[in-house]
Amino acid sequence: MNLTFRPSALLLPLPLLFTLCTPVQASSVDDNNLPDAQALTRLEAQAQQAKPREQCFLYTELVHTMTEIAGRQMLNGDADQASATLKKVAFYAQLIHLGLARDTKRLKNAELLMHHTTRRLSEYLHKASGEDQPTLQATLKQLNIVQDEILTQVFNH
Repeated sequence: MNLTFRPSALLLPLPLLFTLCTPVQASSVDDNNLPDAQALTRLEAQAQQAKPREQCFLYTELVHTMTEIAGRQMLNGDADQASATLKKVAFYAQLIHLGLARDTKRLKNAELLMHHTTRRLSEYLHKASGEDQPTLQATLKQLNIVQDEILTQVFNH
């Protein structure tokens, strides 16, 4: 019997896998309908008051929402406000990083949402003016590190 290894045979199931995977939906935001200041404040309070096991996903939702808001602010020419929002993104990304070891709930959802968030921030980076790019690059670098950490936790659990 002649058994030969064909790397292309491993790739055939990928389209099937992608069709079976359901996309994660952020419960608090959709890309075309961003929350107002009150809704954002409620989401921040909910994340801060949540049990430690639930905070990773809630902070990831905050990071996603604020990234979308910062992107819109940047595209609308409000660079100062976008920079302030990105600083909040960095703060909440740090909270995800610090709390990740004790959080095992909804890690896969958090990882998928963080992946979407880093992809969107990368898109905004390509559209940004030269003066906005350093802040966006620094935030994207931090979010990529957090995404890698979440993914590592997903595989460890």
